[in-house]
Amino acid sequence: MAGADAGPIRITTAGTSPQADLARRQQRYLFWMGLRTICFIGAAAAGVAGIHWLWPLLIVGAVVLPYVAVVMANANDSRDTTLPLTGAGDAQRQLGSRGT
Repeated sequence: MAGADAGPIRITTAGTSPQADLARRQQRYLFWMGLRTICFIGAAAAGVAGIHWLWPLLIVGAVVLPYVAVVMANANDSRDTTLPLTGAGDAQRQLGSRGT
C-alpha cells in the first residue's frame, strides 16, 4: 500500500487552504481599518459636539489602528504540527544514552 509508512494524518492540525487564509486575513484587515474610520468620524463628531476629552483618544486610536491592522492581517495560523498523537508515542525521537 503506497504511503502506509507515512503514518496517520492529523486533520485537527491541518492548515487552511491559501484562499481561505487570504480571505481570513483580508477580513481582519478590513475590520481594523473600518474601526479606524469610525475613530476618525467619531473624533470629528466629538470635536464638533465639544467633547474635548474624547476626540484626542479617538485620534490616537486612529493613528495606532493601522499598525494593529497590519500585524493582525499578517498573523500566521497558530496550529502546531509537532504535537504527538495520543497513544502513538513521542513524535520527536531522541537517541538513548550509550552503555559503557
